[in-house]
Amino acid sequence: MPTPSTRPKGAKLFRNNRSQAVRIPVEFELPGDRVLIHREGDKLIIEPVKTPANVIELLAAGRQEPPLELDDWFPDIEDPPVRPEDVF
Repeated sequence: MPTPSTRPKGAKLFRNNRSQAVRIPVEFELPGDRVLIHREGDKLIIEPVKTPANVIELLAAGRQEPPLELDDWFPDIEDPPVRPEDVF
């Protein structure tokens, strides 16, 4: 990971479908693929989310403020409806 920078740098805002996104310069790159974002006045604070390594960490993460969503850690599973079968 690049060395963190403490000096402000401009970044580009763009649209991704109905969401606004920001292109983060390489020197501000965050680890992982998930972040928490919250507002403090006019500022947006973006923090990396550490993926739990096991069930104990997952349960402990659920007690944090703000709590993590369990749906974020479990993949969607395609579950087609049951079809009647002939058993004779």
